Amino acid sequence: MAVLQPFTRKIPSFELLEYKGGTKFRNGDTIMARITPCLENGKTSQVSILDDNEIGFGSTEYIVFRAKEGISDCNFLYYLVCSDIVRDPAIKSMVGSSGRQRVQTDVIQNLEIDLPSLEIQKQIASIFSALDEKIEFNNRINENLESQAQAIFKSWFVDFEPFGGVMPEKWIEKSVYDLAEYINGAAFKKNEYSTEGIPIIKIAELKNGITDSTQYCCIEKDEKYYFDNKAILFSWSGNPETSIDTFLWYRGKAILNQHTFRVVSKYNAPAFTYFLLKYLKPKFTHIASNKQTTGLGHVTVSDLKKLQFSYSTDAIEEFEKMSKLLFDMIYNTYVESNRLSKLRDVLLPKLMKGEIDVSKVKI
Repeated sequence: MAVLQPFTRKIPSFELLEYKGGTKFRNGDTIMARITPCLENGKTSQVSILDDNEIGFGSTEYIVFRAKEGISDCNFLYYLVCSDIVRDPAIKSMVGSSGRQRVQTDVIQNLEIDLPSLEIQKQIASIFSALDEKIEFNNRINENLESQAQAIFKSWFVDFEPFGGVMPEKWIEKSVYDLAEYINGAAFKKNEYSTEGIPIIKIAELKNGITDSTQYCCIEKDEKYYFDNKAILFSWSGNPETSIDTFLWYRGKAILNQHTFRVVSKYNAPAFTYFLLKYLKPKFTHIASNKQTTGLGHVTVSDLKKLQFSYSTDAIEEFEKMSKLLFDMIYNTYVESNRLSKLRDVLLPKLMKGEIDVSKVKI
């Protein structure tokens, strides 16, 4: 059973389950979520996880698109479905009760488009594939950098390897809460939302970026709620496995919604603070799971005050100097991927509508 991620071509994970119903698909197919807010958030992927001649299945809330031999290219079809040519009429067709609206399948089936030749389709698809492959490569780089940073952090503050494997006597123990300032996001009233202004960052934006579902703030709020690039954000409420996490922001000025802390180091050590919170993710997940109700869990200020951590200011300063390069590399890689995503999003409608000659695009 496949699990989709927003604006991600490859399906990142799946489960092996006995088939008892659901939407079937095979390699090369494009699957698009048809229910709100998944469609607006961009949950569309191309199937490549199956063995030859194997059939997969997923939610009945998926629409499956399959290329026709000699008429359409499967890679081009994926990007077509991701474009506004398909997304806009799909979103506009949604009907149903609030929060459970679905695409009317017949609207998509009857949608007429100007289809370029198969050769042009493949050229267009190759451009976007190159961009997506670079973004995926960057994601792997950051996973590696995060792993390196966690190994270094553990060696210093858990295994005490630079100190002979023993915690120095002069180190002190304080709560995780005492190491930084935790600024909770703002609560918004209905009349404070807008379609323009400063983007309001909820947990969905931390995970998926700015999407069609993102809301904006149209009034002035307290200055403490605003933040910009390189802010460290800790989502403390949601699904313990998928939502409780620490994020490094790189998408420009924004305003923070409640249920997320902006975390500011008290030691002018953002890299240390970020890697500390990342290291504590398993503990946060455990804490939130023990409080879980209706699928949601929380990590509160009280929990942060109970979590103890041993350190010295000299050790934090030394670790900050050593880990800053990794921290900056992670941030810069995020920025590059964001630039590539924006380039892809600008080119997508223009190439799909024939407004740009594909032969003149060089990636």
